Amino acid sequence: MALDGSSSYVAPNNLTEPSDSLPIFDVQRVQLQFPIAADFVAAQVANNVLILALSTGRILRIDLDTPEDIDDIDLPKKSSEIGLIRRMFLDPSASHLIITTTLGENYYLHTQSRQPKALSRLKGVSIESVAWNPSLPTASTREILLGTTDGNVYETYIEPSTEFYRREEKYVTAVYKVPDASPVTGICAELVPSRPDQRRVLVATHGKLIHVLGRTGSATKHGRDGGGSIYADLFQRETALIHDASNPSGSAPSALTVSSSSTTGGHQAEGLTEKEFAWLSVEGIYHGQLSSETPFDHASMLPRTKFPASQSARGGKKLIQDPISAMTLTHWHVLALVEGRVVAVNRLNEEVVYDQAVLEPRQSSLGLLTDLTQNTYWLFTSKEIFEVVANDEDRDVWKVFLKEKKFDEALQYAHGHAQRDAVLTASGDFLAEKGNFLEAAKVWGKSSKGFEEVCLTMVDNKEYDALRKYLLSQLSTYKKTSVMQRLMVASWLVELFMSKLNSLDDSIATKAELTEGATEGQVQDQLGDMRAEFQEFVTRHKADLDKKTVYDIISSHGREQELLFFATATNDHNYVLSYWIQREKWSEALNVLQRQSEPDVFYKYSSVLMTHAATGLIEILMRQTNLDPERLIPALLNYNKTASVSLNQNQAVRYLNFIIVNHPKPSAAVHNTLISIHASSSSTSEAGLLTYLQSQPSTPPPYDADFALRLCIQHKRVQSCIHIYSAMGQYLQAVELALEHNDIELAAIVADRPEGNDKLRKKLWLLVAEKKIRQPGTGIKDAIEFLRRCELLHIEDLIPFFPDFVVIDDFKDEICTALEIYSRHIDDLRQEMDNSAQTAHQIRSEIASLDTRYAIVEPGEKCWICSLPLLSRQFFVFPCQHAFHSDCLGKEVLEGAGGKKKYIRDLQAQMSNGDISSARREDIVKELDGLVAEACILCGDHAIKQIDKPFIAASETTDEWAL
Repeated sequence: MALDGSSSYVAPNNLTEPSDSLPIFDVQRVQLQFPIAADFVAAQVANNVLILALSTGRILRIDLDTPEDIDDIDLPKKSSEIGLIRRMFLDPSASHLIITTTLGENYYLHTQSRQPKALSRLKGVSIESVAWNPSLPTASTREILLGTTDGNVYETYIEPSTEFYRREEKYVTAVYKVPDASPVTGICAELVPSRPDQRRVLVATHGKLIHVLGRTGSATKHGRDGGGSIYADLFQRETALIHDASNPSGSAPSALTVSSSSTTGGHQAEGLTEKEFAWLSVEGIYHGQLSSETPFDHASMLPRTKFPASQSARGGKKLIQDPISAMTLTHWHVLALVEGRVVAVNRLNEEVVYDQAVLEPRQSSLGLLTDLTQNTYWLFTSKEIFEVVANDEDRDVWKVFLKEKKFDEALQYAHGHAQRDAVLTASGDFLAEKGNFLEAAKVWGKSSKGFEEVCLTMVDNKEYDALRKYLLSQLSTYKKTSVMQRLMVASWLVELFMSKLNSLDDSIATKAELTEGATEGQVQDQLGDMRAEFQEFVTRHKADLDKKTVYDIISSHGREQELLFFATATNDHNYVLSYWIQREKWSEALNVLQRQSEPDVFYKYSSVLMTHAATGLIEILMRQTNLDPERLIPALLNYNKTASVSLNQNQAVRYLNFIIVNHPKPSAAVHNTLISIHASSSSTSEAGLLTYLQSQPSTPPPYDADFALRLCIQHKRVQSCIHIYSAMGQYLQAVELALEHNDIELAAIVADRPEGNDKLRKKLWLLVAEKKIRQPGTGIKDAIEFLRRCELLHIEDLIPFFPDFVVIDDFKDEICTALEIYSRHIDDLRQEMDNSAQTAHQIRSEIASLDTRYAIVEPGEKCWICSLPLLSRQFFVFPCQHAFHSDCLGKEVLEGAGGKKKYIRDLQAQMSNGDISSARREDIVKELDGLVAEACILCGDHAIKQIDKPFIAASETTDEWAL
């Protein structure tokens, strides 16, 4: 990464060109885009911010995101007064910078400031290392630890201040001193996951690594933040764990570093990722995880011998082991600077994965640093800056875990199908070797290990449960297009499930497994779990199962429950119903049927179910809305033929009545079927049939009237026949049938039905009267009283029906009443005749007065058509006082004459013919005048016919009508 923001790679003279396959690490020189005359004396990098200290005493602050903007900062005093910059310490957030000089002067610089502030409380303290606050505050440093060259550890709290009299550090407290008073070359403070009130502190010297873990003091014990030390109690109360290096040397490089996070599989605690530490000593690099109260128990030493020694230029002889001058941690590797070479060693297997010469001979470095927030790695010299770029650093991690048989971790870091397959195959083989075939089956099912090999291994070892697990896993890997493979594996699984279920049933029956320590209840639980697993398998993979094959397999094992479950799961309702019906389990069949909605299922099994479970079937049918009732009629008729029940309990009648009432448009066949059942019933009562017939409309009836009539006549349902005759309008036949069966009352009711046809009513009533009068035992008065219900019958109509020997005294009153009615009728006729004669006389008088009628025409009166003077030529005047010229009137009448137009034109043609006689001419003139002057065209029918004629013709102008 160049400082101008562009990507660049500049290889030193002794670096090789990059190959096609990139190494895990790559060293790139960073181009400096600004001139620097002085050497670097110290460098720090954090949060993508680079801090460089120059030998001139200047400090450069560069944001790598915007490298063109460089802050050039000077210390408050000259180098001759305070000394040269010796060390710099930058916190991970790049917010706080501490600068220490060779003369023991210390300064603090905040990211928002360009002026370093002297730390007066720390004057004369030679700072060697800093442990920043793990919460990474930005406004202040909060509580931090300072390691010095004299072996002391100080705690301080630095907060930027704009007030002149206030110091930057709130307090400085000595909290610890290392046992041998050697320089503190590294120090760090970390939070403890899941225990926020505790902290972990690591202190490193040339010969010791000290670990302290415990509860810190309150940060506000003096009433405000920064009021006092929080680490003093920790160092005083807790016992430190110390790891000593053998043969320590104060001249050997020593450093302590802690990684930002670890991605090692399984290093998770309470949702937080644990960190790694590394300590550089004379022995090598001691590294481990900060995962427990005793991190040294699981730490390991990466000795100096693991790092390749330099080769002599003469004869390739190995020289003494090179010293490690700097080191840092990546996610998976230890990066070390060994005599100008960048060496990367895998922390998991301690193998060297990268060894590249970077520096010139005898060229020293300022350090190998890590940007913890950006996970970048940097190498600084007095002249150059290098970035160590990690390229797919975890590419070979899976191999390390696989070699150590940590298969879960290996699978987590395997990339691509081939790597995952290699891990899965090895994991399955390992589990099988240990005898854990169940787990091996699950893993093998996801690998490419040969299907036949796995199956034979399971069969040979009689591990059928494991075989089942493997087949289930294998089935999920087949594509949908692999129909045959899926079908065969799924069918094999059905066989394995059935065998296992039978085995468990046999164990319960014979208590075979009870001797092996399993209780009967446990075996029952296993049976339930296995049945549930089979049901889940069928539900998920029913598309992969062939029905006939599965039916054969399950039936061969006699597993009724599983057979029915499979049929139900695959919606094979016909099979389930057939199964129960064949075994005459009617209630089970109905339970299956009530969950169905396919009409064909109901049509197919309705006949047998109506015969054996009519009531339950009808209950189900009445809840179905998508059935065609006509297709159920054969089952209903068959039931009616075999069932010896009353109509009130007849389920066919119940269903048909339900359909007629609730169906929007039941067909005539439904009605005819109900009529047929009622008519053919052994019951002598017609109440049910009559009730039905009376509830239906008569015009037109929804049933076949002829068919219904034939049935009623055949089965002697007289009242129903009479009702049907009446509905058909055949009242005469209805009355005759009623009278034939001596039902005079019913005949009288029917005789009254032809409303509006008095002639027919009278005829029918005469038939009733004749039957009533001649009925034996009926008295004359009773007969006459009965016949008074019809107002159309008179005594003279009834007399012919009475016997000759009847005494007139028996109906004297009726005769007198009839004579009085005739007398009144004669008087009414006489009055009407007188009124007619008077009207005729008045009409004759009005006709005679027409001969003397006249009309007065004023001299200036105009024609109502042409508006010209009326007296200018021949004209007509009407009684309504409208006057018209004869030619104007003739033209207007001719236009609206309609059918008379041709006749009028013929008369006009005859008038123009000179050959006719004068008498004929006079007749034609009179006839034309009669036609033309028949009525006033403004008051008569002619004006009504012209109602749609517009006031203004299309050829007329509208100016005179304008407003």
